[in-house]
Amino acid sequence: MINKKSFYEKCYSILKKVPKGKITTYKEIANALGTKAYRAVGNAMNKNPYAPKVCCHRVVKTNGNVGGFASGTNKKIQMLKKEGIKVKNGKIENFNKVLWRF
Repeated sequence: MINKKSFYEKCYSILKKVPKGKITTYKEIANALGTKAYRAVGNAMNKNPYAPKVCCHRVVKTNGNVGGFASGTNKKIQMLKKEGIKVKNGKIENFNKVLWRF
């Protein structure tokens, strides 16, 4: 069983490395942690107590879809666009160009 507290903290620690103007995926974060617990990473992002300092809006789905956000998808898109990320029809444009890999 995953210890949620320490797992979540590890997720936030990894996420801090993603610079403004870049995005990453739930899968990339899980891979960096040596796990396949992609959904658990999503849950950690949803419960992020450090937002906006730890920028969970920069985490998207592997297929380029924006994905969910505790404050609503439209707010997530708005925040991404403010950082220079182009979003069209709920998908990240130039996905591979803006993807941050660990």
